[in-house]
Amino acid sequence: MPAAAVGLLLLLLGGCLIDRAADRPAVRIAVSTAESGPGTSGPVRGGGSPRPAGPSVLAPSRPTRLVIPAAGVDAPVRDLGLSPDGTLEVPPMDRADEVGWYRNGPTPGALGPAVLVGHYDTVHGPAVFHRLPALKPGARIRILREDGTTAVFRVSRLLQYPKSGFPTDLVYGDTDGAELRLITCGGTVGADGHWTDNIIVFADLLPPRP
Repeated sequence: MPAAAVGLLLLLLGGCLIDRAADRPAVRIAVSTAESGPGTSGPVRGGGSPRPAGPSVLAPSRPTRLVIPAAGVDAPVRDLGLSPDGTLEVPPMDRADEVGWYRNGPTPGALGPAVLVGHYDTVHGPAVFHRLPALKPGARIRILREDGTTAVFRVSRLLQYPKSGFPTDLVYGDTDGAELRLITCGGTVGADGHWTDNIIVFADLLPPRP
Protein backbone atom coordinates (compact mmCIF):
# COMPACT_ATOMS: atom_id res chain seq x y z
CA MET A 1 0.00 0.00 0.00
CA PRO A 2 1.56 3.34 -0.99
CA ALA A 3 2.87 5.24 2.01
CA ALA A 4 1.20 8.41 0.77
CA ALA A 5 -2.20 6.76 0.95
CA VAL A 6 -2.26 5.54 4.52
CA GLY A 7 1.13 6.04 6.12
CA LEU A 8 2.41 2.98 7.88
CA LEU A 9 -0.56 0.97 9.03
CA LEU A 10 -0.73 -1.75 11.60
CA LEU A 11 -4.05 -3.47 12.04
CA LEU A 12 -4.43 -5.01 15.46
CA LEU A 13 -7.62 -7.02 15.43
CA GLY A 14 -7.38 -7.82 19.10
CA GLY A 15 -11.09 -8.48 19.49
CA CYS A 16 -11.86 -8.62 15.79
CA LEU A 17 -14.66 -6.34 14.64
CA ILE A 18 -16.93 -6.86 17.60
CA ASP A 19 -16.77 -7.98 21.16
CA ARG A 20 -19.67 -10.36 21.53
CA ALA A 21 -19.73 -9.79 25.25
CA ALA A 22 -19.91 -6.01 25.08
CA ASP A 23 -20.73 -5.12 21.44
CA ARG A 24 -17.85 -2.69 21.17
CA PRO A 25 -15.29 -2.32 18.35
CA ALA A 26 -11.74 -3.43 19.05
CA VAL A 27 -9.90 -2.76 15.81
CA ARG A 28 -6.74 -0.73 16.31
CA ILE A 29 -4.60 0.96 13.70
CA ALA A 30 -1.27 2.46 14.65
CA VAL A 31 0.26 5.00 12.30
CA SER A 32 3.68 5.25 13.94
CA THR A 33 6.63 3.84 12.02
CA ALA A 34 7.96 2.35 15.24
CA GLU A 35 4.83 0.53 16.30
CA SER A 36 4.77 -3.24 16.30
CA GLY A 37 1.80 -5.35 17.23
CA PRO A 38 0.80 -8.94 17.76
CA GLY A 39 2.45 -11.21 15.24
CA THR A 40 5.01 -8.67 14.05
CA SER A 41 8.72 -8.76 14.75
CA GLY A 42 9.61 -5.18 13.87
CA PRO A 43 8.35 -1.92 12.43
CA VAL A 44 5.62 -2.19 9.82
CA ARG A 45 6.85 -1.01 6.46
CA GLY A 46 4.82 1.00 3.98
CA GLY A 47 6.43 -0.79 1.06
CA GLY A 48 8.32 2.13 -0.47
CA SER A 49 7.27 4.15 -3.49
CA PRO A 50 4.03 3.51 -5.38
CA ARG A 51 4.43 1.15 -8.29
CA PRO A 52 3.31 1.95 -11.85
CA ALA A 53 -0.36 1.25 -12.46
CA GLY A 54 -1.21 -1.72 -14.64
CA PRO A 55 -3.45 -1.44 -17.70
CA SER A 56 -6.59 -2.56 -15.86
CA VAL A 57 -6.25 -0.23 -12.87
CA LEU A 58 -9.15 2.20 -12.51
CA ALA A 59 -9.06 5.84 -11.54
CA PRO A 60 -9.76 6.42 -7.84
CA SER A 61 -13.45 6.60 -6.94
CA ARG A 62 -15.04 5.83 -3.58
CA PRO A 63 -17.08 2.62 -3.27
CA THR A 64 -20.82 2.85 -2.71
CA ARG A 65 -22.02 -0.75 -2.74
CA LEU A 66 -20.57 -4.25 -2.38
CA VAL A 67 -22.17 -7.24 -4.10
CA ILE A 68 -20.99 -10.83 -3.55
CA PRO A 69 -23.60 -13.27 -4.91
CA ALA A 70 -21.80 -16.35 -3.54
CA ALA A 71 -21.90 -14.91 -0.02
CA GLY A 72 -25.34 -13.36 -0.16
CA VAL A 73 -23.91 -9.85 0.18
CA ASP A 74 -25.59 -6.82 -1.38
CA ALA A 75 -24.75 -4.00 0.97
CA PRO A 76 -24.04 -0.28 1.06
CA VAL A 77 -20.49 0.82 1.80
CA ARG A 78 -19.68 3.56 4.27
CA ASP A 79 -16.42 5.42 4.75
CA LEU A 80 -14.36 4.60 7.83
CA GLY A 81 -11.69 6.67 9.50
CA LEU A 82 -9.92 6.59 12.82
CA SER A 83 -11.57 7.19 16.17
CA PRO A 84 -9.95 9.61 18.64
CA ASP A 85 -8.49 6.67 20.56
CA GLY A 86 -6.74 5.35 17.45
CA THR A 87 -9.19 2.56 16.73
CA LEU A 88 -10.54 1.96 13.26
CA GLU A 89 -14.14 2.99 13.01
CA VAL A 90 -16.52 0.17 12.12
CA PRO A 91 -20.15 0.26 11.01
CA PRO A 92 -22.41 0.87 14.02
CA MET A 93 -23.91 -2.24 15.54
CA ASP A 94 -27.37 -1.09 14.45
CA ARG A 95 -25.97 -0.96 10.89
CA ALA A 96 -24.31 -4.38 10.92
CA ASP A 97 -25.69 -4.96 7.43
CA GLU A 98 -23.29 -2.32 6.07
CA VAL A 99 -19.67 -2.68 4.97
CA GLY A 100 -16.91 -0.24 5.88
CA TRP A 101 -14.11 0.97 3.62
CA TYR A 102 -10.99 2.56 5.12
CA ARG A 103 -11.06 5.89 3.33
CA ASN A 104 -7.36 6.69 3.78
CA GLY A 105 -6.41 3.65 1.72
CA PRO A 106 -6.81 2.94 -2.00
CA THR A 107 -10.30 2.92 -3.46
CA PRO A 108 -11.41 -0.47 -4.86
CA GLY A 109 -10.13 -0.74 -8.42
CA ALA A 110 -7.30 1.75 -7.96
CA LEU A 111 -3.69 0.68 -7.54
CA GLY A 112 -3.01 -1.04 -4.24
CA PRO A 113 -4.91 -3.14 -1.72
CA ALA A 114 -8.31 -1.65 -0.88
CA VAL A 115 -9.51 -2.80 2.54
CA LEU A 116 -13.14 -3.39 3.46
CA VAL A 117 -14.35 -4.69 6.81
CA GLY A 118 -17.66 -5.99 8.06
CA HIS A 119 -19.21 -7.59 11.11
CA TYR A 120 -19.52 -11.37 11.15
CA ASP A 121 -22.38 -11.32 13.60
CA THR A 122 -23.93 -9.42 16.47
CA VAL A 123 -25.69 -10.45 19.64
CA HIS A 124 -28.86 -10.44 17.53
CA GLY A 125 -27.67 -12.84 14.82
CA PRO A 126 -25.73 -12.96 11.52
CA ALA A 127 -24.30 -9.76 10.06
CA VAL A 128 -23.20 -8.70 6.59
CA PHE A 129 -20.06 -10.89 6.36
CA HIS A 130 -21.52 -13.97 8.04
CA ARG A 131 -21.12 -16.08 4.89
CA LEU A 132 -17.77 -14.64 3.87
CA PRO A 133 -15.80 -17.69 5.16
CA ALA A 134 -17.64 -19.86 2.61
CA LEU A 135 -16.23 -18.01 -0.41
CA LYS A 136 -14.16 -20.08 -2.83
CA PRO A 137 -11.40 -19.04 -5.23
CA GLY A 138 -12.93 -17.80 -8.45
CA ALA A 139 -15.97 -16.20 -6.82
CA ARG A 140 -16.81 -12.77 -8.20
CA ILE A 141 -17.03 -9.59 -6.15
CA ARG A 142 -18.59 -6.44 -7.59
CA ILE A 143 -18.05 -3.00 -6.14
CA LEU A 144 -20.16 -0.13 -7.41
CA ARG A 145 -18.30 3.17 -7.39
CA GLU A 146 -19.27 6.80 -7.10
CA ASP A 147 -18.20 7.60 -10.66
CA GLY A 148 -20.74 5.12 -12.04
CA THR A 149 -18.24 2.37 -12.81
CA THR A 150 -18.17 -1.12 -11.33
CA ALA A 151 -14.96 -2.81 -10.25
CA VAL A 152 -15.17 -6.59 -10.58
CA PHE A 153 -12.78 -8.74 -8.57
CA ARG A 154 -12.08 -12.47 -8.53
CA VAL A 155 -11.32 -14.20 -5.25
CA SER A 156 -7.81 -15.66 -5.29
CA ARG A 157 -7.64 -17.09 -1.79
CA LEU A 158 -9.11 -17.03 1.67
CA LEU A 159 -6.84 -17.21 4.70
CA GLN A 160 -7.49 -17.57 8.40
CA TYR A 161 -5.06 -16.23 10.97
CA PRO A 162 -5.12 -16.12 14.76
CA LYS A 163 -5.71 -12.55 15.85
CA SER A 164 -2.31 -12.58 17.55
CA GLY A 165 -0.62 -13.18 14.20
CA PHE A 166 -2.35 -10.78 11.83
CA PRO A 167 -0.36 -10.69 8.52
CA THR A 168 0.07 -6.93 8.32
CA ASP A 169 2.47 -6.82 5.37
CA LEU A 170 0.46 -9.37 3.41
CA VAL A 171 -2.71 -7.33 3.79
CA TYR A 172 -1.32 -3.81 3.48
CA GLY A 173 1.86 -4.24 1.44
CA ASP A 174 2.25 -2.61 -1.98
CA THR A 175 0.86 -4.53 -4.95
CA ASP A 176 1.51 -4.46 -8.69
CA GLY A 177 -2.17 -4.01 -9.47
CA ALA A 178 -5.56 -3.33 -7.96
CA GLU A 179 -6.40 -5.80 -5.21
CA LEU A 180 -9.06 -6.19 -2.56
CA ARG A 181 -9.03 -7.39 1.04
CA LEU A 182 -12.23 -8.26 2.89
CA ILE A 183 -11.81 -8.81 6.62
CA THR A 184 -14.12 -10.24 9.25
CA CYS A 185 -14.05 -12.45 12.34
CA GLY A 186 -13.59 -16.20 12.46
CA GLY A 187 -12.42 -19.15 14.47
CA THR A 188 -14.15 -19.71 17.77
CA VAL A 189 -15.36 -17.47 20.56
CA GLY A 190 -13.02 -17.57 23.53
CA ALA A 191 -13.84 -17.30 27.19
CA ASP A 192 -13.35 -13.53 26.95
CA GLY A 193 -16.13 -13.24 24.39
CA HIS A 194 -13.75 -12.43 21.52
CA TRP A 195 -13.41 -14.29 18.26
CA THR A 196 -10.04 -16.00 18.09
CA ASP A 197 -9.23 -15.50 14.40
CA ASN A 198 -9.51 -13.19 11.42
CA ILE A 199 -10.86 -14.30 8.05
CA ILE A 200 -9.22 -12.45 5.16
CA VAL A 201 -10.41 -12.72 1.56
CA PHE A 202 -7.92 -11.72 -1.14
CA ALA A 203 -9.19 -10.77 -4.60
CA ASP A 204 -7.73 -9.35 -7.82
CA LEU A 205 -9.31 -6.85 -10.19
CA LEU A 206 -10.54 -8.34 -13.45
CA PRO A 207 -9.97 -6.44 -16.71
CA PRO A 208 -13.06 -4.55 -17.86
CA ARG A 209 -15.12 -6.26 -20.51
CA PRO A 210 -14.69 -4.79 -23.99
